[in-house]
Amino acid sequence: MSHKGKNSAKGAKSSKGSAESKSEEVLQAVVPHFCFQVLADSFQDRFRPFTTEKPRCLLPLANVPLIEYTLEFLAMNGVNEVYIYCGAHTEQVEEYINYSRWSPASRTCPFSVLQFVRVSDARSVGDVLRDMDKRSLVDGDFILVHGDLVSNVMLGGALAAHRKRREANAANIMTMVLRSGGQEAHRTKTNGITPIFVVDSKTQRCLHYDEMSPISSDHWVSLDPTIVDELSTEFEIRADLIDAQIDICTPEVLALWSESFDYELPRRNFLHGVLKDWELNGKAIYAEILDEGYVARASNLQMYDAISHDVLSRWTYPFIPECNLLPGQTYQRQINGLVVENGAFHANDAKISNSTIGKDSTIGSGSKVSNSFIGRDCKIGANVVLEDCFIWNDVTIEDGARISRSIVADSAIIAKNSTVPPGSLISFGVKIGEDTSLPKNAIISSVSVDGAPVTPDTNLLGAATNAAPFFDPEDEEVDEEDPALLQKSLIYSLAQFNFSTSSVSTLSSEVSEDSFDEGAHHMDADASTRSRLSSFASDEAEEKMSFHHDAVHGLLDALRAESGDFDSAKLEFMGLRLAQDASDAMMRRAVATAFARRAAELLTPEYGPLEPAKAAEKALTARKGATKFVDEVGVGGGEPEQVEFILALQKALVHVKGSDQSRVGVLLAALLQQLYALDILEEDGILAWWQDERAIDGEGMGVLKEKCRPLVEWLENAEEEDDDEDDSDDE
Repeated sequence: MSHKGKNSAKGAKSSKGSAESKSEEVLQAVVPHFCFQVLADSFQDRFRPFTTEKPRCLLPLANVPLIEYTLEFLAMNGVNEVYIYCGAHTEQVEEYINYSRWSPASRTCPFSVLQFVRVSDARSVGDVLRDMDKRSLVDGDFILVHGDLVSNVMLGGALAAHRKRREANAANIMTMVLRSGGQEAHRTKTNGITPIFVVDSKTQRCLHYDEMSPISSDHWVSLDPTIVDELSTEFEIRADLIDAQIDICTPEVLALWSESFDYELPRRNFLHGVLKDWELNGKAIYAEILDEGYVARASNLQMYDAISHDVLSRWTYPFIPECNLLPGQTYQRQINGLVVENGAFHANDAKISNSTIGKDSTIGSGSKVSNSFIGRDCKIGANVVLEDCFIWNDVTIEDGARISRSIVADSAIIAKNSTVPPGSLISFGVKIGEDTSLPKNAIISSVSVDGAPVTPDTNLLGAATNAAPFFDPEDEEVDEEDPALLQKSLIYSLAQFNFSTSSVSTLSSEVSEDSFDEGAHHMDADASTRSRLSSFASDEAEEKMSFHHDAVHGLLDALRAESGDFDSAKLEFMGLRLAQDASDAMMRRAVATAFARRAAELLTPEYGPLEPAKAAEKALTARKGATKFVDEVGVGGGEPEQVEFILALQKALVHVKGSDQSRVGVLLAALLQQLYALDILEEDGILAWWQDERAIDGEGMGVLKEKCRPLVEWLENAEEEDDDEDDSDDE
């Protein structure tokens, strides 16, 4: 569901990453009285190594070049004029269009104007749009789309709404066409980067835009309080919207791009900046949110995968294989989810399901093909296994080969008994030798990033190969928190990333900073809901998350500082407690988590490494005032409070990953012993924790508790000795 605020202002920090790349492909076009600009160059590297040799808009999606879907969308919406902006591989794009039914010279072309615009020095979408303004190609409203757009929506309603707003006020310069993603999860929603739109519930004016990514250190959206105070009484924070970047624009949009010479990305730079400076520029941007129809961009390999399967599942009707978008295509739907073109052949005992097979392709005896796309003129041998694959044109896959969830480009050869694991990208003309097993997520090309032939890696790919692993020098320049990393591969995965805001990435707890961060990610970016992404809402769980995250982070910074006392950290902590009305239990958990994390990181080479006893001592006593803070704020009570504090320490340490749990258990014992020696914990409190059933409730809790047995036995013996001494004194 959406989340509404009323004259609320407090938001949260934005993530550093962006859902866009500096190098997006552009098309321009015109509906009656509207000019369409089509960006046919992506200005990005998310489809490398394929785009090293071919532009993205000409790559096949469900055996049809991507640009065909975009041009079909324009034609069905009654577009008259189309301006295609090209960058890399311009000659290939022009040649394809000029020999297609879209050629201005063709009688079947539905457009009165189709013109190519070359921008040789463009490095981003911003450069293209500034060039568009400079050329004065359009003097009225226009619609901006990308050459990787797949959509069957009709724009009539959005265009009418835009005209009405523009006539009412010339400051209404742009309308974004967005698709509601709904509450159900589905593959067309982007992974890794969540676009956040803050929209006026009544007028649909867009008030703020930001993006979130799980690998960014910040997980909040900050909203200027003056926006909602002056512009809206009720608004929605939408994290469920699918943004294919269909924008209805006035010429003033181009003027703003020209004024902002450093803007490169339509959303992360332009939209965010214009909305942020609304008081200065006086411009308004609106969102037209659709509840029906299909809208998506193949902006990265993961979206390419998702849209391809949506096409096969007929979500994009009428843009589906059996509608034969290209002249000469003869696809027909058969049983078991097969869509097969005339001339394709497969052996009777081949098992094929939910796949598309192009003309003159053959599949040998005993082969198994599922959820795959096979282009024209492909030769699939006997006993081949293809699962979730994209096999383009003229590919040879010899007997016994196995390929899973990978892309194999035109004219590639996969020799006998070779294995291509999930996530692999095999570029144009690559030859993989016999009995070769590639590593997972392998990226193989016969040319380098600049198009030069590579030195064959015969050790990895076999003696007959002409290729080598593809190296992209730009990867070394990408910041580790750049969300583009999440969209570089065919398969979305978070496994290689570290989400802790602490330098000790292995730490988490039931209520730790990391677990709250992870929970925020699942809540914020989950495709099944319009997420609660800011502190406008009063939800108790979110308030706890916010307090715990900020409190632990602040205390850890203070504990890591090389000088100064703990007084300032205490003041900040108590101020945060008052601002968020945190309970004593919430404070206790935050303090225990911070000191446990600090002690644990002192075990690591980066901060030590210290022995557990020394690590516990340093964590609790190195900073002046820290001990008193733990006593008064962290524990702050008698036996029940001490038990809760020890449980919080235990839970904070139980999830230390990648470390010896017995060593962490010794650290817990050392912390308890140190706290006992400092008169913060009493023996009754420690013994009561030992008897508490919660001390063994949860995976790993019992292991840590058991390491504290010597300390507990020592305390019990000391208590017995004291009792004996008291009895002797009485005698």
